[in-house]
Amino acid sequence: MNHQLSDLSPEGLRTFVGEQLERSRARTVQLTDAVDTDDLVKQHSKLMSPLVWDYAHIGNQEELWLVRDVGGREPLRQDIDELYDAFQHPRADRPSLPLLGPVETRAYVTEVRDKVLDVLDHVKFDPEKLGADRELVHNAFAFGMITQHEQQHDETMLATHQLREGAPVLDAPPPPAGRPLPSPEVFVPGGVFEMGTSIEPWALDNERPAHGVHVKPFVIDTVPVTNGDYLRFVLGGGYQDPQWWSEAGWAHVQKASLVAPRFWSQVDGEWWRLRFGHREQLPLDEPVMHVCFYEAEAYAKWAGKRLPSEEEWEFAARFDPSSGRTRRFPWGDESPGPQHANLGQRHLRPAPVGAYPAGASPLGVEQLIGDLWEWTSSDFRPYPGFRAWPYDEYSLVFFGPDYKVLRGGSFGTDEVVARGTFRNWDYPIRRQIFAGFRCARDARPEEVHAEELHA
Repeated sequence: MNHQLSDLSPEGLRTFVGEQLERSRARTVQLTDAVDTDDLVKQHSKLMSPLVWDYAHIGNQEELWLVRDVGGREPLRQDIDELYDAFQHPRADRPSLPLLGPVETRAYVTEVRDKVLDVLDHVKFDPEKLGADRELVHNAFAFGMITQHEQQHDETMLATHQLREGAPVLDAPPPPAGRPLPSPEVFVPGGVFEMGTSIEPWALDNERPAHGVHVKPFVIDTVPVTNGDYLRFVLGGGYQDPQWWSEAGWAHVQKASLVAPRFWSQVDGEWWRLRFGHREQLPLDEPVMHVCFYEAEAYAKWAGKRLPSEEEWEFAARFDPSSGRTRRFPWGDESPGPQHANLGQRHLRPAPVGAYPAGASPLGVEQLIGDLWEWTSSDFRPYPGFRAWPYDEYSLVFFGPDYKVLRGGSFGTDEVVARGTFRNWDYPIRRQIFAGFRCARDARPEEVHAEELHA
């Protein structure tokens, strides 16, 4: 999907939307058909909903926005709106609700999709025919929002699969091999760049509007921190030494009894990890995953560095110093391909570092998109000029110091979501998500001077 969406004819846009809806639904079906009825209705972790709740919630959001709002059609199941309102019921409480069963859920979601496709056949996308109240259908925004919503829940369901006990039920080919890196770090020159977007037609409210941001020179890791890197922190007593942890981080380490990333274990001196039901030796060349913000922050301090801010991350990912232009993605403006990034559940693991040289930024920073979400040091805040739209509960209610920003997307993130401007956020204690990090540091004066001479 690209920002030239507005160049498509109404029929071309209709076709594109249909393809995106079909792709997202195929993934949902794969994730729910992979398990039996017991696993569908079971809560595999208090942190997650039963898979059957996510499935029906996907259908209910489609009904609310596309059938009722955009289509102006009569409700199909208004009686279940409250059950599938994510703000009415915490995840831990959802199994006790009178939820639709798997058979009823599948029938409901199928009926909603049939109605949605009928709405898609009849909706008017022509800009000259849009009234003041038709902002939702301009560039098919509501359809894009719902497609992204389903893909985001698909990633959530994939995380539930990781938490599920039992034999493996998902399979995918391995990612491409890694390669030696040209340099462990990349110098990023300071400057002003355009952060966020005002032109991506399916960008969500917290990505808007585009605005100028000044970033000081800094240095950032070429790739995310690997399991091998992080293992040295573990073996060096990092979890037992409070000097590396913030006050809140150290309190959490003690309360949660953390000793290593989630899903790691040590047997007879060997380190293993659990991945979608497979227990395997820890791959030292893959990015470390299932660490919370506090763990990322502590490692960075132990390594003599820090986490990048959200502004620094996006500058490193999107700014092209040779043209002074902000790109859509590190590699350019074209949508992600398999040569650029590990996305869309194509592989069920992060790729070894160095696996995607074609996805590098102009400065040489790699694997910024896909593989795993990257913790930043930034709280989740609105951009200057932010407007909550089309509903407050997507972003507005989450702004503040309780949530930390993650950027870049994971191997479970679909390309329709994985924009260079996309912002994710979560509590700093969360470890079940597919998250890791890379480090940064302030540029030293001699590095800045050397860059100035080179320029």
